[in-house]
Amino acid sequence: MVKVGVLGLQGAIREHVKALETKEAEIVVVKRVEQLEDLDGLVLPGGESTTMRRLIDQYGFLEPLKAFAAEKPIFGTCAGLILLSERVEGLEGSHIGVMNVTAKRNAFGRQRESFEAPLPVEGLDEDFIGVFIRAPYIEEVGENVEVLATFNEKIVAARDGRFLACAFHPELTDDDRMHQMFIDMVLEFKKEGLATE
Repeated sequence: MVKVGVLGLQGAIREHVKALETKEAEIVVVKRVEQLEDLDGLVLPGGESTTMRRLIDQYGFLEPLKAFAAEKPIFGTCAGLILLSERVEGLEGSHIGVMNVTAKRNAFGRQRESFEAPLPVEGLDEDFIGVFIRAPYIEEVGENVEVLATFNEKIVAARDGRFLACAFHPELTDDDRMHQMFIDMVLEFKKEGLATE
């Protein structure tokens, strides 16, 4: 059993909780920094990355999130991908900055240009329907980053060790396989941690 948090500052929080509810995980909506302490993994929901960063700063989450990322798995969707990226086009510096990727914001156009597309995803048997809303994409990946999905030759999902990120909104579908992939990562990471203690 693992305990997974969903950062509850902005975005489709309830939908992530619903997608994560499996027999292997207890789910917590994180609204206070101290709630991070006993989690095994964390989801950063989609939303608007500038607003999310402002809320992260306002509630004193930035350094605690960086400390959490130094030890535990994180799954970022849409804006969460931008928060995890080491490099963001047009931005000096980064936010949490732990995934060795370069993100491009609003790369698929504005809200009215939102769309859905079937995506072959590494590790999944059948296509996953990606819901793209003012979505970013990953422009470049660094060494050891595994590309999991592309759309029109743009990288839209990747894994870098204990970090998983996608440009689309898996929580807005009835398909929980991306969330299950993350739960499996958290279980695997916790087991490895127990084995080395």
